[in-house]
Amino acid sequence: MESWLGLADRRVLVAGGGGIGAACAAAFTAAGARVAVADLDPVRLAGQERPLVADFSTTQGCEDAVARTVDALGGLDILVHAVGVNQRVPVLDTTDDDWDRIVDINLSSAFRLGRAAGRHMVDAGWGRQVYCSSVSGLLAHPNHGPYAASKGGINQLLRVMAREWAPRGVTVNAIAPGYTETDLTRAHLDKPGVREHYTSLVPAGRLGSVGDLTGPVLFLASDQAAFVTGHVMYVDGGRTLV
Repeated sequence: MESWLGLADRRVLVAGGGGIGAACAAAFTAAGARVAVADLDPVRLAGQERPLVADFSTTQGCEDAVARTVDALGGLDILVHAVGVNQRVPVLDTTDDDWDRIVDINLSSAFRLGRAAGRHMVDAGWGRQVYCSSVSGLLAHPNHGPYAASKGGINQLLRVMAREWAPRGVTVNAIAPGYTETDLTRAHLDKPGVREHYTSLVPAGRLGSVGDLTGPVLFLASDQAAFVTGHVMYVDGGRTLV
């Protein structure tokens, strides 16, 4: 797989050290890439070879994470954005602070990190950016107003970046997971009946795991996906088909 994907010695920044980010970091490392992982919480960085504590809620924090990755690895080839927060509240009960926090962390960090990484990639004439979107960017899930808006925003932002940077050898894509068990979703899934209800909505008959996501991320970051850009790949067991 390593030679087929062409990821050996690629320099990777994974933004977000939680379940999806940690799984992606391990998969890139196994494929021979050199990986830095950035997160605000040092606990989520435990065990990472190149941990970076970074605040993605600020422009300075995002730019510093990219700059420190470039310093540590001698450049930056691949950005994986796996940063996200959510809360399940009806729109009428969502406060301005709720909206600002979720949109800032989920969407504004994608813009700030993508812009900072994009400068290096455009100058180098090669780069891959892969974002973690969600089926909520397409489906109208109740109680997901700010989260759905942030993921829909990522879907359109990446299309614009892909269009602007395609002539410079930089591709920008996303995966959009369906119901996946992660640190962000586990507490909700463990509520009585919730896991069973969500499973019943997936044609594949099960929820996703982080292991279902790493292959698509590695593909989109690889030489094999050189002609794929501006694409949102739904990794959802068919959830968006029904």
